[in-house]
Amino acid sequence: MRADKLEVRRGSGNVFRDLAVENADIEQLKATLAAEIIKALDRDDLSVRAAHARTGFAAADFSRIRNANLARFTADRLMSIINRLGSRVDVRVRVRRTKAVPPGRRPASSAP
Repeated sequence: MRADKLEVRRGSGNVFRDLAVENADIEQLKATLAAEIIKALDRDDLSVRAAHARTGFAAADFSRIRNANLARFTADRLMSIINRLGSRVDVRVRVRRTKAVPPGRRPASSAP
């Protein structure tokens, strides 16, 4: 087997941005919120039906979150779910100016 040399590139800290996904920052936020919801469900040993009973959100929503199917969720809806599970969300915003990148193209370097 031939060992091909791999190119190693430092990530930006946002996998969605690194993969040139549209709305990468929102997708990263939603993924982070979903991970916190899953942690809360696991910590409290809640099934999707028990989570529905506690929060009023549909059991199917918790199944979608566990499967990382987040297309139907907004960030504020995910925050509402976290709040109803008994946790609070603190959000910090940091805005940095970057070079404009044409749509569909990955930046050459994503280092801060």
